[in-house]
Amino acid sequence: MELKLNRPICFFDLETTGINVSKDRIVEIAVVKIYPNGNKESKTWLVNPTIPIPAETTAIHGISDEKVANEPTFNELAPHVYNMIKDSDLAGFNSDRFDIPLLAEEMLRAGVDFDMKNSVSVDIQTIFHKKEERTLSAAYKFYCGETLENAHSANADTEATYEILKAQLDRYPDLENDMKTLSEFTTRKKSVDFAGFIAMNKEGKEIFSFGKHKGALVDDVLENEPGYFNWLQNADFPLYTKKVLTAIKLRKLNTK
Repeated sequence: MELKLNRPICFFDLETTGINVSKDRIVEIAVVKIYPNGNKESKTWLVNPTIPIPAETTAIHGISDEKVANEPTFNELAPHVYNMIKDSDLAGFNSDRFDIPLLAEEMLRAGVDFDMKNSVSVDIQTIFHKKEERTLSAAYKFYCGETLENAHSANADTEATYEILKAQLDRYPDLENDMKTLSEFTTRKKSVDFAGFIAMNKEGKEIFSFGKHKGALVDDVLENEPGYFNWLQNADFPLYTKKVLTAIKLRKLNTK
């Protein structure tokens, strides 16, 4: 089943130096852009992360320091990546919990004011987990009847993810072929920041979802414990989370 699109959607996958959203860097990014008329555009970039790639990570995706030594940094690539995805919804495999938060960090470090206020995201892994509970390679075998060659290659993983979503729509008639609906289906919780440190409660107000203030209103914490804001800004939290907190703090100051 082909996708019903009102705007382009970019399937993407990252290979990285590790799994820490705040500290790790992209070493490869692949984007497959699908247009409403069915046209497809794809691009893969190798990236010099400017930090060492651990040997155990290289063993997974095969990308070494030597392989990317002469490749552009993400700072150099950010405008090209952003131009490709800026008018699109996003989709990936485990993208809501990892790829989008890490991509946002890299964009902000490169000076690109990345957000998704006008777009939605569809996490194909969540559809798979809600329906079958497997991995990407197993998902590709299950839905497409083929073996995923070159797993942990960003391009192979991205193409497989696109094919899996189409097959999922064929298999599950209760899944609506609409990106906004799929985004709502694949959203695990309503987060304000990409990494999920700040969530929305049932009343639509921002709350902390971690630590000693878990469940507390962000507005209340920032007013009653002003030092907590400074601690968060100086601690090892994602840049986008800090950006969201700053916006909440400024909003509160402007309403006084």
